[in-house]
Amino acid sequence: MYRKYRPKSFEEVVGQEHITGILEQAIKQGKIAHAYLFSGPRGTGKTTVARLLAKLANCPNQKNGAPCNKCEICLEFTSGHTLDLVEIDAASSRGIDEIRELREAVRLAPARATYKVYIIDEVHMLTKEAFNALLKTLEEPPAHAIFILATTELHKVPETIISRAQHFEFKKIRTEDIVERLSRILKKEEVKADKDALRLIALFAEGGLRDAESMLGQVLAGRSELSLEDVRLVLGAPKEEWVQALIAALAAKNAGEAMRVINTTVDEGTDPEFFLKIIIRQVRHLLLSVLNPKYLEEISSELSAEEKKFLQEQVKLFTIPELERMLKAFIDAYWASFRSIIPQIPLELAIVEILRDNLPETKSKE
Repeated sequence: MYRKYRPKSFEEVVGQEHITGILEQAIKQGKIAHAYLFSGPRGTGKTTVARLLAKLANCPNQKNGAPCNKCEICLEFTSGHTLDLVEIDAASSRGIDEIRELREAVRLAPARATYKVYIIDEVHMLTKEAFNALLKTLEEPPAHAIFILATTELHKVPETIISRAQHFEFKKIRTEDIVERLSRILKKEEVKADKDALRLIALFAEGGLRDAESMLGQVLAGRSELSLEDVRLVLGAPKEEWVQALIAALAAKNAGEAMRVINTTVDEGTDPEFFLKIIIRQVRHLLLSVLNPKYLEEISSELSAEEKKFLQEQVKLFTIPELERMLKAFIDAYWASFRSIIPQIPLELAIVEILRDNLPETKSKE
């Protein structure tokens, strides 16, 4: 799905306007840098923008910072069937030999385009020796070469490399922007969908549009309509009422009810790790609502009407210290769930920790 609807111009890129706007202006003014560094979370458009930049820099018929997408150069760059666009995966080609080969190849003039563009994905995976070899190329690049480096771990890229490239930091894409993008895709696919179903996919994607589009393709599976229940079943998401029931049990200091909710949810096929993510999200909303009474109104576009109403009712039942304690316990449980033999045990222990002062006392028999 994400390949089928990959953007063909900067205008179609979602959530990274602060980057695409600058790149468009630079190309309009003929101020193309010899090296760019794109950093940010996975699935936020780094490789897509890199390919668009490569195409736009070479399109002979570009207009107002957009490629024509009709000429032979555009078609070749869009399909990836061009000798003038070289993509290197640093995770598998990370040694000095590969970079030395690149240094030799970069001297050759482009086959058809104006610039020969090298995209090095996950550049932080290069070895120290490979980085040193790449640095030499970036210091003295030929006029016909453009380097675009992409990474999800900027802190692993040497400062010497960063200082020789124009650095752009990609951000996670907002939930509402992902939902809007998925809605447009479904309209083209002639599929009807509940907005809450798309919101749930966006939550699973955690700011990554590529992941959201992949999940959309997964849950569609030939459907002509997409419901919230369809998404829940395929992705293993908890029902909203179970999340609310757990928080209500914590408000009532009822550990037994909380444990019943956890077991029922897991028995229904819910992924315990994602269940924890949703709980953490809700507790965070409650904490921020206590600190800022206008918070829920400010994020109303991210919440369903039922979710907003529930939070407004529950926020009156917790204090800041209680919510702080809950948030810390659930975050610890989330990380522990990856190492647990029984995935829901960390969540159950978090309930014990949160309600410790309200648990029935037991005395050992002598």
